[in-house]
Amino acid sequence: MRQPRPASMPPRRHFLRHLARSAGVAGVVMVGSLGVGVLGYHRFGGLGWLDALVNASMILAGMGPVDPITSVPGKLFASFYALFSGVTFLTVAAVLLAPAVHRFLHRFHLELADEPPGKTP
Repeated sequence: MRQPRPASMPPRRHFLRHLARSAGVAGVVMVGSLGVGVLGYHRFGGLGWLDALVNASMILAGMGPVDPITSVPGKLFASFYALFSGVTFLTVAAVLLAPAVHRFLHRFHLELADEPPGKTP
C-alpha cells in the first residue's frame, strides 16, 4: 500500500527541531558511554579518575588508549569497551545524520512525484 503524497516539504523549524532532538539523543549516548568507560577503567584498570577519563575519551573518539593496562580484568574491560565504542560511534553518527537523510529523501520523493506519469529517471 502506498502512502499518500505529502503536499509540500515540512517547514525548516520542523527539521531543526528533529536535528536538535537527534543531537540531544546522541549527546546522552556519548555521555553515558563515557561514564561507562570512566567507571570501568577506574574499577578494572586501576586508573585514577582523571586518567580513566582520558583513556575512555580517547577510546570513544577512536584515538586509542593512553595508559597501559596491566591487570587481566582491566585488559578484558579495555577490549570490550573498544568494541562497544566502535558500535557507539557508528550509532551516534547514524542518529545525527538521520534527520538530514530523512529530509533529503523527502525532497527527492517530492521531486519524483512532480514528474509527469510514464517518465522515469
